[in-house]
Amino acid sequence: MNESTPLKLAVVGAGPVGLALALHAANALPEAEITLFDARPADKDVAGDPRTLALSLGSVQLLERLGAWRADKAQPIAEVHVSQQAPSLAAAFTSRFGEPVLTIRASDEGVPLLGAVLSYGRVVAPLQEVWLAAVAREPGRLFSRFGASVAALKNVTGPAGVEVDAGIAERFDLAVVAEGGVFAAAAKQELVDGRRSPAIRHDYSQTAWVGVATFATSPAPDGANDVAYERFTRHGPAALLPLKDGRAGLVWCVDSADDPVRELSDAQRVAVLNTVFHPRTPRLAALSPLKAFPLGLLAERTLTDGRTVRIGNAAQTLHPVAGQGLNLGMRDAFELVRRLARERDVDAVLRKLEWQRAPDRWAMIAATDFLARSFTWTLPGAAAARGLGIAALQALGPVKSAIARQMMFGSR
Repeated sequence: MNESTPLKLAVVGAGPVGLALALHAANALPEAEITLFDARPADKDVAGDPRTLALSLGSVQLLERLGAWRADKAQPIAEVHVSQQAPSLAAAFTSRFGEPVLTIRASDEGVPLLGAVLSYGRVVAPLQEVWLAAVAREPGRLFSRFGASVAALKNVTGPAGVEVDAGIAERFDLAVVAEGGVFAAAAKQELVDGRRSPAIRHDYSQTAWVGVATFATSPAPDGANDVAYERFTRHGPAALLPLKDGRAGLVWCVDSADDPVRELSDAQRVAVLNTVFHPRTPRLAALSPLKAFPLGLLAERTLTDGRTVRIGNAAQTLHPVAGQGLNLGMRDAFELVRRLARERDVDAVLRKLEWQRAPDRWAMIAATDFLARSFTWTLPGAAAARGLGIAALQALGPVKSAIARQMMFGSR
C-alpha cells in the first residue's frame, strides 16, 4: 500500500470484537475497503444467544460511539462486591472482625456506571444490524462475507500483504483475526500459519459452571438489581452478574478433579450456593440448567505476524475470574483502528501496536493467571493471604480507585 492507495482490510470473525472493529474502521477510515468474514450465515438469528457478557464502561462507550448500544436491553453495574469465604485458618479472626470485603462503586469513581451486563445476542445483533446498514450504504467499499469460513492466512511480499483463503484466495494489506472461543476449543484450533510463535498454554484444571440464577426476593429493598457479586471460595471464584429481568448470570468455578457441582441436583446446587456467597448477597431460589466449560490460559506471545494481527480471544483466552476477556479485545480493536487512522504505514502501525498494547494486555493476563492459579495452591495460609489482600485494597482508597479505572478503561 502506498500513500495514494486505500487500505484493504480483512476482518475474520463477526463476534462482538470483530464487528466492533469493522464498524470502527468503516467510520474512522473513510477510504478503506473493509471485508468482514464469518463462517455463520448472515440470516442465522444471533439475538437469542443467552450467554452472559460483562462489559466495562470503556466497552459501553465504544458501542455508543458505533451506534450499536441498546441501553434498554442492558443492566448497568453500579457496584462490584468482592469477598472471600473464610479459610479455616482465619475462621476465628473472621468471626470477630468479619470477612474481608472489597466494594467498588460507580458513585465513588465519579462515573454513571462501572459497566453493564447483557446477553451475547444483545451485543452482537445490534452490531451486525449497524454493520449491514453501513454495507448497504457503501456497497463498493464495505463487504460482508458471511457463510465464508477462512481456511488459511498467508503473508506475502512484493508488496507486503496477506492472502485470505475463504474458498477463493484474496489479497489484503492487513488481516485482523478476531474470532476465538472458550479454552477447550481454542486450544485445539489448528495454526493456519506455520510461522506463528507458540502460544502460552496452561490448563487450570478448573471447570466453570454457567447459567442463570433467580433470587428468592428482590436484590435490594428498592428493587434495584445493579450489584455484581464475586466470591472467592476454596474451590475457585463464583460470580453473580445482574440481569435486566431481575435475575443474575452465574459463573461458578470449581476444581475439575474434585467437582462439587456435577453430581448435584438443581435444588442441591441452590442450597450450596446460598452457603457459598457472602451474607449480603440476596438468597437464591432457583437455577437454570448449568453448562460446564473447562478453563485455561491460551495467549499468543505477540499480536502480530507479518500483516496478520490477532485480537480478542484470538490473541488471549483468559480465566473469567475478572470478566475482562471481551473488554481487552475491544481495547485491542479500538487502538488498532486509532493508529491506522493516524498513520498510513501499516508495518509501522503494527510495530507500535505491539508495544503500545503490551502493558494493558500482559497486566490483565498476569492478573487473571495469578488469581486463577492461587486457587490451586496448597501452601498453608495462601487463602488467608488473598483475604488480607482484599482487605488491604478496601482500606487503600487511591489503590482501589486505580484498580477500578483499570477495569473500566484498561491501561492508558
